[in-house]
Amino acid sequence: MRLLIAEDDPRLLKSLLHIFAANKFSADGVTNGRDALLYAQTTEYDGLVLDIMMPGLDGIEVLRTLRGQGITTPALFLTARTEVAQRVEGLDAGADDYLPKPFSTAELLARVRAMLRRKDTYLPDLLVLGRVTLNRSTYQLGCGERLQALSGKEFQILEMLMQAPGTIIPTERFITHLWGWDATVDTSVVWVHISNLRKKINALGAPLDIRFVRNAGYLLEVKP
Repeated sequence: MRLLIAEDDPRLLKSLLHIFAANKFSADGVTNGRDALLYAQTTEYDGLVLDIMMPGLDGIEVLRTLRGQGITTPALFLTARTEVAQRVEGLDAGADDYLPKPFSTAELLARVRAMLRRKDTYLPDLLVLGRVTLNRSTYQLGCGERLQALSGKEFQILEMLMQAPGTIIPTERFITHLWGWDATVDTSVVWVHISNLRKKINALGAPLDIRFVRNAGYLLEVKP
């Protein structure tokens, strides 16, 4: 999946590009409306994530121009403007969805996946790792015929780990993913969710082990 991200805050743009790359998306980033329009006109994307308030052209002007040219790429607006009138204006311009700032990484990814479902290819509802399955629709962990329900935070953590087995994921990345790029959450909260997740994995008999690496983060190991 290839996305175009248009956001005029360089720090937020960098975070967004990192989030999408970590979740198996290919993403290009621009910081103004004119570049967003040019990229969207000359490159085939699966989806657009557009800030409304951008220099040059704002996101609504960009999308109106694209729709007027017959470009139907799905689009999601990101904006700090939460008034109903601006939401309606964005949707009337041809947007598929609207997400006000600040937002959590998990909600952003969920909305992008939903936006992309109108295309033929999108992230599958079932994430598979050996004999283990993680259902993105029901938040259930499965092993053989057995199922274990996960909380929202447990699901988000395990999804990250299963997408990159054997790779150390820093605790700070979990915080960004679960609570948002500007969150101030203590790392002990992540430990609590992982501790609960380990108990559920063991109760299910799933051949997975979440291992802590000192001063680095957590990684998922698949048992033989």
